[in-house]
Amino acid sequence: MMSPQELIEKIVAVADYEDCVVIVESKTQANLRWASSTLTTNGVIATQKITVIAFVAVDGGIAAGSVTRAQVDASEIVEIAQAAGVAARAAGKAEDAAVLARDLAVGDWSAPHNPTGPEVFGGIAPELGEIFKKSQADKIELFGYAEHTHDTTWVGSKGGLRLRFDQPDGRVEMTGKSHARSRSTWEGRATRDFKNLSIAEIDSEIRTRLEWQGRKLDLAAGRYDTVAPAGSVADLYAYLGWFSGAKDAFEGRSVFSQRGQAGKTRVGETFSKLPITIYSDPRYPGLECSEYVVASSSGPMTSVFDNGQSAPKNETFKDGKLNSLVQTRATSALTGLPYTPFGRNIIVEAAGATGDLQSMIAQVKNGLLLTTLWYIRTVDPTTMLLTGLTRDGVYQIRDGEVIGAVNNFRWNESPVELLGRIRAIGATSITQPREWAGDVERAAAPAVIFEDFNMSTVSPGS
Repeated sequence: MMSPQELIEKIVAVADYEDCVVIVESKTQANLRWASSTLTTNGVIATQKITVIAFVAVDGGIAAGSVTRAQVDASEIVEIAQAAGVAARAAGKAEDAAVLARDLAVGDWSAPHNPTGPEVFGGIAPELGEIFKKSQADKIELFGYAEHTHDTTWVGSKGGLRLRFDQPDGRVEMTGKSHARSRSTWEGRATRDFKNLSIAEIDSEIRTRLEWQGRKLDLAAGRYDTVAPAGSVADLYAYLGWFSGAKDAFEGRSVFSQRGQAGKTRVGETFSKLPITIYSDPRYPGLECSEYVVASSSGPMTSVFDNGQSAPKNETFKDGKLNSLVQTRATSALTGLPYTPFGRNIIVEAAGATGDLQSMIAQVKNGLLLTTLWYIRTVDPTTMLLTGLTRDGVYQIRDGEVIGAVNNFRWNESPVELLGRIRAIGATSITQPREWAGDVERAAAPAVIFEDFNMSTVSPGS
C-alpha cells in the first residue's frame, strides 16, 4: 500500500488542470467498553479518507470539484484525478474563488502516521478494575467507554502545499445506575492522552449524584435559576460555531442579522454585561489543533479555495460583545468584515472569573442543577432558539445546597439570549460535552448560573 505522501505526490503529478489539492486523513481509534461494571469489548479501528479537489479554468473564472474515497490504489490514481476534474467542470464557475495558497510546508511531512493503541489505557485500566469491584459490592452498575483517536492529516497540492498535522483526542463517558436502575447519572471527561485523567474522581461524582437521588421531588414546569456544568455550557455554545456564518447574517437569515437592515450584521452589539469571551484558538493549552484551514468541500463558512490559509485565534464574542462572524475570504469580500475562518475548538471564559461547579451551587437560594442536556434540536435559526431534554439527574438547590432530585424537563432557550441572563460564571476548564461528543472534540467552558432558564414542560423520561 502506498504511503499518504506518495499517494499525494502521484495524484498531483497527473492532475492536468490549474491546481489540485489532495487531503489524506489517516485515523486510528482505540476503545474500551463496559456494561454492568464488566469490561465487554476492546479494539483498534484504522480508517483512511482521501479527497481530491480539482481547480479548473472555465469561462469567466475557475471551477472547483472534489471526489472522496476510502482507499485509492496505484491503478486508480489517474481515474480519481480525472473524476475530480469532471466534478469541477460540471460545477461551473465557483462563487467562492480566491487565490490559492502555494509553496507552504508545515509539520514533519515525511513521517508516517503514529497510530494509537490499547497501551494508551494502561494508566486507567487498573483504576477501572478497582471501581468495577467496588460498584459490584455496592450494587451500582457502571456503563460506558473510553476512546482515544489519533488523526494525521496531510494536505498537498500541485502548487506546493505540504502541510501535516497530528491530532490526538480522547474521552471517557460513564453512566452509573443503582437501586434496581431507578437512579441514573452520567459523567464525562476529555483528555488527550489519559495521563491526567482520574477514574476515581469520575466514580466519586457518580456516587454523589446517585446519593442525591435518594430524595425525589416533583416540580412543575417554569423558569428557574439553573446551574449548568461546563459540559452543558459547551453543548449550548457549540451552536455559535454552527450558526455564526457571516454570509447568513449579511443576507438576513441569522440571529446575528440586523432586523430590517439588509446587508447589516450585529457585529459590535453587546449581548452580555459580563466580560464573556467565546473563541477558538489552535494554541489553547490542551486543546491544540491545526493552525491552517483544511477544507474538503465548500459551504457558507468554508471554502476549498482557503486550504492552507492561516486559522488563528478568533473571538466571536469578546467581553460580552459580538466581535466577529465565521467566513471565508470570498464572503469577507461580500460582507466587508475581516476573514475569520471556522475554528476547530471552542472556549468560553470570562476575565477574572473564579470558582467551580460547587461554588455556583452555593450562590443559588432556590433553583436547579443540571447534569446534562440531551436531544438538542433547533427550533428557529433566526433566533437560535433550541429545544431539548434534561437527562440523568436534575436536582433542586435550596439555600446553596442540593436537597434532592426532581423530574426531568423539556426546555426551550436561545444560547444567544441566555448570554444576557448569565448571573454568575466560574473558572474555565477543559470539558467533555455529552450531546455533541464526537462532533465537538475540543472544548473548554465554565460552570454558570442562568437566570430564569425556561423549563417549558415536564418530561417523563429519565
